Amino acid sequence: MVTTRGVEGGVGRTALMVAAARAIEATRPDSLARDGFARHFVEAARVPGEWPVHWDDVPGGAANPLWGRLGRYFGLRTRVLDDFLLGAGAAQVVLLGAGLDSRAFRLSWPAGCRVFELDRPDVLAFKQEVLAGLGATAAAARTTVAVDLRDDWAEPLCGAGFDPAVPTAWLAEGLLLYLSADTERRLVSAIDRLAAPGSRLAFEVKLAVEHRASPIYRSAKEQIGVDLTALFDAGPRPDSAEALRNRGWTVSARTPFDLAAQHGVDLVAESEDALASNRWVFAGKARRTGTEGASMS
Repeated sequence: MVTTRGVEGGVGRTALMVAAARAIEATRPDSLARDGFARHFVEAARVPGEWPVHWDDVPGGAANPLWGRLGRYFGLRTRVLDDFLLGAGAAQVVLLGAGLDSRAFRLSWPAGCRVFELDRPDVLAFKQEVLAGLGATAAAARTTVAVDLRDDWAEPLCGAGFDPAVPTAWLAEGLLLYLSADTERRLVSAIDRLAAPGSRLAFEVKLAVEHRASPIYRSAKEQIGVDLTALFDAGPRPDSAEALRNRGWTVSARTPFDLAAQHGVDLVAESEDALASNRWVFAGKARRTGTEGASMS
């Protein structure tokens, strides 16, 4: 029997929620991202009730606040961040809080690319068990690093073969929302310390936990028993984008609605919108070319 302790509750349950959303996205006629592994994670887990893994099984379709609206947000986020990672063309990729993401298996990585996945031991164990059962083969040299990102993770990462002298594509997808402000500051500082010039970084932030009565939050609690607002850190958030600028990174922040319009997706701001304070941040560390102020390509 597959061990599911790491994804049965708390923040771990949100990894399953995103996997279900990716499975649904893959079956939409207008799919933005196709993750053929996602449904297997949901089917292997012991979760109460029936979680849909196909668009045709979503009750209410696009009108469903959880699997319709939030699910579409996750589908768009997956596509945008897939494009970011592949566009970076980096020889190393670090996925912080990798969860049940299967990018190491489903994306077309550059030859010789190494992908490092960091997450809690129990989450990675569940993920590996499911993938092994499918006979999945990674499309890059994949290394998992079992750590709690609230603790020191830089030393285990370097010990696993990460080379801080090599430009790297870093990703923190759906992670910072659940960390304390101090932990987020330490994480950003560690990335800056380990990132070679030419590295790129993408991460997601929530400026504030607003609109607690949002249909998205209510629907998540009712349909899958996840109280998202209780999982988000309640303290004031640090300005990590500005912290990176102060360290010499070139930074841009986009709303999901901006990128939805860019991709032709019907995802627009609504009243009492749980997504209104979400931002996707993209940053680049200037290469040492002898010219100050080099910008991110």
